[in-house]
Amino acid sequence: MRVVLERSNLLKSLSHVHRVVERRSTIPILSNVLLSVDGNSLEMKATDLDLEVTEAVAGTVEQAGATTVPAHLFYDIVRKLPDGAEVMLKLDENGQSLSVVSGRSNFRLQCLPQADFPSLTAGDFSHTFRLDSQSLNGLVEKTQFAISTEETRYYLNGIYLHTMEVDGALMLRAVATDGHRLARAEIEAPAGAEEMPGIIIPRKTVGELQKLVDDPDIAVTIELSDTKIRFTIGSVVLTSKLIDGTFPDYQRVIPTGNDKELIVDRQSFSAAVDRVSTVSSDRGRAVKLAIADGQVTFTVNNPDSGSATEEISAGYEAEAVEIGFNARYLLDVAGQLSGNEAKFLLADAGSPTLIQDTSDERTLYVLMPMRV
Repeated sequence: MRVVLERSNLLKSLSHVHRVVERRSTIPILSNVLLSVDGNSLEMKATDLDLEVTEAVAGTVEQAGATTVPAHLFYDIVRKLPDGAEVMLKLDENGQSLSVVSGRSNFRLQCLPQADFPSLTAGDFSHTFRLDSQSLNGLVEKTQFAISTEETRYYLNGIYLHTMEVDGALMLRAVATDGHRLARAEIEAPAGAEEMPGIIIPRKTVGELQKLVDDPDIAVTIELSDTKIRFTIGSVVLTSKLIDGTFPDYQRVIPTGNDKELIVDRQSFSAAVDRVSTVSSDRGRAVKLAIADGQVTFTVNNPDSGSATEEISAGYEAEAVEIGFNARYLLDVAGQLSGNEAKFLLADAGSPTLIQDTSDERTLYVLMPMRV
């Protein structure tokens, strides 16, 4: 195996692939990246047995072959080589070490045999459809912050992607919840998504996907089955196992009878919450909203450090209400809104509150209140 590559191209592809590799793996081969040289390119593959990323990078191939090398070490070496350099990868005759040569730099990396590298065998995919990366990124970006990190409720550790008919149109909907808040976003379902199974995409896969869909002009091909999903984004292929569980009936927690409408300036609201929460305790993070004619008063009381209040003007004509929320959750939701104003639909101090983006009717958020 012998191939010459542009350092910048190699580094870009390697940065996509090496992130999947766990830094502390008990299985040595999982710490490695698989390098396969054939035709006129080098294909790299990494996996943690739940998630697999492959990407091809063009190069001058002098001899085909394959091996595996430590992923993070290889990435660090390439990252520290000078810009514009050429990198030659050369496998020694016994296949036990790979030389990485660039200019006067020469590294030798220990190899493990290609035959030991596991494959996340994809099997048959029953549904295939295409989305532009901007639409896919929108679904993911607006919901990922609400994914649960509580491992015992593993079925909430991802984004629930499914189709649903809304007003006669089929929509592709993404939902995430951690039991305290819920985020829902939807777009018109693309051709091929009809009758797709409802799937839960794991949190780590969502994180990798966000880093790969940064080019708004690229189309993403999505293939899925009951157990796996595969995204093809340009030269990158991301294959992931799905969470084997049943997502709860989230429709039941979306309130429909909230009749108290509050309209606030999104930036003023965020800034006020951020300021008063400075004195809140790390454990509680509770902020009380006293909502009355034309204004919202934010109050935080922390017995250990002090208190804070702030007022902002708002559009509100219903009866006065006081309700408490986790400040972090309020800021997370406000950070996802794209319009200048946010609309809150409230019922009472003990009921969930609905938050809508005034410039995007296809997203909504639900927040459970806190006692304050």
